[in-house]
Amino acid sequence: MSRALTFRVALVLAIASVTTYVAYEALEAPGNQLFGKTLVRGAPTDREVALTFDDGPNPPYTDRILDVLRAEHVRATFFVVGRAVAAYPATTRRIVREGHAIGNHTWDHGHMIVESEASMRRELERTSAAIRRATGVTTDLMRPPFGARDFAVIAEAHKLGYRVVMWSVPLPDDWDQPGVGAIAARVVDNVQDGSIIVLHDGNRGIVCAHDRRASPRTCDRSQEVGATRDIVRTLRARGFRFVTIPGLIADADGITHTAAR
Repeated sequence: MSRALTFRVALVLAIASVTTYVAYEALEAPGNQLFGKTLVRGAPTDREVALTFDDGPNPPYTDRILDVLRAEHVRATFFVVGRAVAAYPATTRRIVREGHAIGNHTWDHGHMIVESEASMRRELERTSAAIRRATGVTTDLMRPPFGARDFAVIAEAHKLGYRVVMWSVPLPDDWDQPGVGAIAARVVDNVQDGSIIVLHDGNRGIVCAHDRRASPRTCDRSQEVGATRDIVRTLRARGFRFVTIPGLIADADGITHTAAR
């Protein structure tokens, strides 16, 4: 193969790779509704935000975040991973006991778009059962791991009665632990009326206490504790109030119904 031909083949492959990546990013953007209806934000006319946490429970960090929320009189929504719920039922109970909403984030935080419908159903049902055993609560909220979804994922979630919840504020990459100030700034600089915020109190539901391969950094969410406090105080000073996802939905529905009259 000549150098010119080799170069052309490499160029075509590179363009194809970039095109595939760009297409994937566009399709998996949290606001994309192509695959089916999801909740991305609340009413753009209501000065409220929903603070959500993914991948826990993960003590002691989930508990420290709960301490902050209790001190600040804020209620949030926790999308929990089933295997972590099974490992830490007491922390899961505390989430519900203190008035926070809870959602299904699958059993082991796998990519749902590569799973069969039967596997997706088992993931969601197994997690739902774990939540129910720990708290007595049956949730109708679900967030797909990584935000990854396609027609089958959304259809299966809707078939099981879930409302799929995404987000409107770009992820602050808090799992990289860039610092409390950086996490908080990346969030508050992008908040608008009705925004849904995502922070991480865990790491894919990994149970560090039982997984010897997990380094201390894997489950370290200490920066999210301080960032939560800073986000709450900054946004409250700007006139925002905090609601759970069910509260956000109810308020948006109320505004819609009122406007329709």
